[in-house]
Formats: sequence, C-alpha cells, structure tokens
Amino acid sequence: MTVSGLAKSYAMMGWRIGYAAGPSTLIREMITIQSQTTSGASSISQAAAVAALDGAQDVLLERAAILRAKRDRFAELVNECAGLSCTPPEGTFYVLVACAGVIGKRAPDGRVIRTDRDFSAYLLEAADVVVFAGEDLGLSPYIRVSFANPSATIEEAARRLKRACAALQ
Repeated sequence: MTVSGLAKSYAMMGWRIGYAAGPSTLIREMITIQSQTTSGASSISQAAAVAALDGAQDVLLERAAILRAKRDRFAELVNECAGLSCTPPEGTFYVLVACAGVIGKRAPDGRVIRTDRDFSAYLLEAADVVVFAGEDLGLSPYIRVSFANPSATIEEAARRLKRACAALQ
C-alpha cells in the first residue's frame, strides 16, 4: 500500500491532493469512506498533480539537498545551546529538540520553566522565536522547530535560542 500527497514535495499546500495505490479491495473501501467524508479533488488540483508527477523530478533532488543542508546546520547550532539537543530527522522539515536540560531552570524574570510549553512561551517572549511545544504532539519535553526558512533566518533564530538558553539559571 502506498499513500502520499503533493503538498510538501511539490509545494502544493492548499491544493488538497494526494493518492493511494494498493490492492483493489482496499482501494474500493477507501473510496467508500472518502466519498462519505469529502468531495473529490478539484479538476485544477488534479491537473496540477498530473503535471507535477509527470514533469521533471530533478527539482525534488535540488530541494532535498537544500533542506538537508539547512537541517544539518540548524541541528549543529541547536546542539550548541545550553540544555538543548537534537538529532537531525530523516524525512521532514521539522526538528524535534529535546529541552529536558532547561526544565526546572529560571528565566531572568524569575519564572520557572516547568514544561516544554513554558519553554515555548519563554522563547516567544524572550527571543521572538516561535516553536511548538512537544506536549501538543505527545512528545514532552521536546519542542518542534521548522528549518524550512531562509538560511539567514535559521542562523538568527539559532543565535536567539542560544542567548535565551544562556540566560536561564
């Protein structure tokens, strides 16, 4: 069974199109369920998907190489932050950053960082860095950070993370 979508690979967010291939009995059941939950993909989305899948695929290799370099650089910078660590992911443009090392520390205003949600709020307020609490994904104590940003933004965000972590006591 293969199930996929085009949103991230082909930069088609919002087009709401994907595909599945597998045993005909399973596909028939999927069609039955899908037909009761949503209407079909628009004809323009279908045409765009065909063009994306039938077109040259070398752009995907280029994008993957760019994202891989951003991922590796961001992971390197995060691992320099006091109390944080991460392992580069293999197939997404988010990094899950372990933040157990900052839990229990105090922010400069005296507030205690008790959870990854507290740490996320601290980063927003103290460093203007937006991250998502791992708690929302069932992954405490982690934060989720996107590295699908311009390289200069990644570098600046990492500098801010490092300063914010260094300010914790």
